[in-house]
Amino acid sequence: MKVSGRVFKYGDNIDTDVIIPARYLTSADPGHLREHCMEDIDISFKDRVKPGDIMVAGRNFGCGSSREHAPVAIKASGISLVIASDFARIFYRNSINVGLPILECPEAIDKINDGDEIEADFDTGVITDKTTGESFESKPFPEFIKNIMASGGLVGFTESELKN
Repeated sequence: MKVSGRVFKYGDNIDTDVIIPARYLTSADPGHLREHCMEDIDISFKDRVKPGDIMVAGRNFGCGSSREHAPVAIKASGISLVIASDFARIFYRNSINVGLPILECPEAIDKINDGDEIEADFDTGVITDKTTGESFESKPFPEFIKNIMASGGLVGFTESELKN
């Protein structure tokens, strides 16, 4: 599976309170969360993001609380993939649980710029910056995680497994 889109780039230590501020946790509805995703760091994000766009960030993305609201908000915004140097481990697991694709690739973070068009192949782990022509290697997902992602998350995957 491949995704491609325009990059929204952020820095290091983007915490879950920046991704979805706590004042909006009055609802777990993805549509409500989408409306406030990233607004404390990028007020125009919700108006500029298009389905398929890709978020790129530095180290320790998703640090802070363990709330699943953060990856739900990102996914609901239309972001098809988050690439970071590394992720807070609970955010990493929550992303898989809700079916938000994530890749770790420190090399790409320094060279991909805001607004670049990039493509990522989940089977090979190759990330290609279509704007510059550079390619980067990340570790591809194991097959079982690709299956969870393809099912829309852990709940969808479990439901499909129970039907078999």
